[in-house]
Amino acid sequence: MIDILNKNNLQVKIYLNKVLLMKICFRVDASFKMGTGHVMRCLALAEKLKENGHFITFICRAHDGNLCNFIKSKGYIVYKLVTNSNSNKSIGSLKHSEWLGVTQIEDVTQTRQIMTNYNLDFEWIVIDHYAIDKTWEVEIRNHIPNIMVIDDIADREHKCDILLDQNYYHLAGVRYEGLVSKDCIKLLGPKYSLLRDEFVNYHMCPKIPNNRLSIMVFFGGSDPTNETLKALTALLRIIEVIKGDDITIHVVVGQSNLHKNIIKDKCELSSNIIFHCNIDYMAKLMHSVDFAICAGGSTTWERYCVGTPAILTAIAYNQIEICENVQQLGIDQYIGFSDDVSHQTIELEVRNMIDGFSKSQQLRAKAKKIVDGQGKERVVRVLENISNKNKLY
Repeated sequence: MIDILNKNNLQVKIYLNKVLLMKICFRVDASFKMGTGHVMRCLALAEKLKENGHFITFICRAHDGNLCNFIKSKGYIVYKLVTNSNSNKSIGSLKHSEWLGVTQIEDVTQTRQIMTNYNLDFEWIVIDHYAIDKTWEVEIRNHIPNIMVIDDIADREHKCDILLDQNYYHLAGVRYEGLVSKDCIKLLGPKYSLLRDEFVNYHMCPKIPNNRLSIMVFFGGSDPTNETLKALTALLRIIEVIKGDDITIHVVVGQSNLHKNIIKDKCELSSNIIFHCNIDYMAKLMHSVDFAICAGGSTTWERYCVGTPAILTAIAYNQIEICENVQQLGIDQYIGFSDDVSHQTIELEVRNMIDGFSKSQQLRAKAKKIVDGQGKERVVRVLENISNKNKLY
């Protein structure tokens, strides 16, 4: 506690008088298959909780493509669950059960064992995992009193105190009827978007005008379906036709992208293309471009916060409805599910976006109205209020 007080001085001293300091555990994974988005949005929430003086721990399974070391580099304690890669047995009936690597009972038992081995206790556990449902949550309840679930797909039951779904859906509340209890607090919609400070800091910054068109390509940290290469092929064709220096393409990949070397080599075919790998300036780059070509995941709300429209491809089935709904907001253009999208499809839509370039400022303003960057503050306030009402102090 001394370090915390020294770090923020009087401001934190005043804050500690009002709010209970909580110990919070995040149970979240990343892998080549599931991508990095779950971890990144948990880090955004952890960032604000830590800023408010709370104590944060992560428990993650060490899948291939995990982000355990990345989480550690952000200053958090990470406990690893061992991967059981040789197991061929059925591990569950949920649509994404295989993402866990073990059964839910095995996973929660191992989680409890870590708590016992290291004498850990928590006021809250935040779960962001499509392979975890009420089976896991009921088992942990005797050890951790408060449970928050982050979800998008509304395909399984939960036993939680808070459910957060930051995506835009028509009749969002109806999706979780029968899946959570009536007294569960539901935080629904983009107003609760979990965004890292780097994006929030660019929310109020106007884009500097530039006669040179700039486009960003980004399909997440791992891009398992290799949409980046499709987009790059389309953009190389456009550059060849334009035959000018008035366009810049920024291609961004994560360290866990298995195709990154092939993509890098292809980027070198044109001086108009800049290759970026595992960058720590995503918000700055995203804010600087005129539009993006990307997937319909959590990057959507990062883009809206900084005001960047996009051409969207759904790279997972749960993204289809999100992309269709978002398109109705009039900011992005959805071109289909990844299996149905070719480089020709992307090329055609990029040409349409270039032709409508004069509308870009209107689109930027519209996006920023939907996501104000205060989502994680709203979520943290709910967590703190519940803990205070429970008089845990």
